[in-house]
Amino acid sequence: MLYHLLKKLIRSASGRSRFIMALAGLFMALVLILTAVQVQVNYNDLLHSKTNQDSIANFLVLNKVLNNQTIGATTLSPADISELKKQPFVNDAGVLTPSRFKANVQSYSDRFPFSTDISFESVPASFIDVNSSDWKWDSTSAVIPMIAPNMFLDFYNFQFSLSQNLPQLTQDIVKMIVFKVNIITPAGPVTFNGRIVGFSDRITSLLVPQEFMDWSNRRYASREKSDPSRVVIRTTDPGNPELVSYLKKNGLTTDADKTRFSKYREIINVIVNISWMTGAVLLLFALLVFSLFIQLTIASCREEIVLLITLGAAPGQLRRFLMKQFFPPNIYLLLVSVGAIAALQYTAHVYLAKQNIFVSPFISPYTVATALLVLCILWVSNRRSIGGYIK
Repeated sequence: MLYHLLKKLIRSASGRSRFIMALAGLFMALVLILTAVQVQVNYNDLLHSKTNQDSIANFLVLNKVLNNQTIGATTLSPADISELKKQPFVNDAGVLTPSRFKANVQSYSDRFPFSTDISFESVPASFIDVNSSDWKWDSTSAVIPMIAPNMFLDFYNFQFSLSQNLPQLTQDIVKMIVFKVNIITPAGPVTFNGRIVGFSDRITSLLVPQEFMDWSNRRYASREKSDPSRVVIRTTDPGNPELVSYLKKNGLTTDADKTRFSKYREIINVIVNISWMTGAVLLLFALLVFSLFIQLTIASCREEIVLLITLGAAPGQLRRFLMKQFFPPNIYLLLVSVGAIAALQYTAHVYLAKQNIFVSPFISPYTVATALLVLCILWVSNRRSIGGYIK
């Protein structure tokens, strides 16, 4: 009978429109702060998930900036390379070994009269993006396998062949051609057979196996061994502002297209942080509004509650009743908010998948944990508001 009487008092005292407005403000704050958490999770997933890794962009070839002050001094010392490997944004680093001899490549066929001077480079196999069983060499091998950059073939097909009246070539045709590789020595040219076994967008130089490079440099080098001038690094985030800052500080440069998103990253970081702060401020504001609503509701039926206490109703009994009246709507609001975030997350997953960008179709455990944490905060806030006012 007491609870039935209290319910009539509370319902008559609390205006429906004020109650709806308080819940609407709380709902908006909940949606915003949970969205901020889920956006942060998606943001990190897009940057670091293996599904979204770019096998080309995540490998950067670095060299020193060439200008009037650095001419003739662009090599990288062992200390430079060691320091680079220690950086948190570098997962691995490999030296690009240059050939120390003169060489040229020409075609055996009169139908394809091609000849050009060339230099080779080699790199550890883990940095190569061409999978070929032919990528191996020893002193008994009849053919030198080579990997050419795609830009070489594009240059030949769309510029050189047109100006020289030569046929255009596809990758498959080029792979079937055996080239004549001449290494120039004081005693005369030494001839090998060479064949392109793959094309790369990762490293823009003509690559040969490390075994051939070490062997030929020992045997035919025309100059003393020197420090390398280029290294290749593997990084999970080529747009990392720390990476770009390190390169600038140490006079290093790389393909600008792969790091040009660094400035956008900084802007996105600011936006994500602002959404966090905005959500937190709105949540505090919503808690204040809801607490005031509870206090106004209790204040509007203060005389009746005092009378009930005078007649023997215990304050604890009133507190439990009021918590049952005001706290359950918070649970429903939170469930609706989580459901809305889940629906938005699945929609984002479907839309981004069409763009070959992958995020989870489900909301993050961090979002769920944040929702539970907010629910605890709401419980404490409601209990303190009701308990303090009744006291």
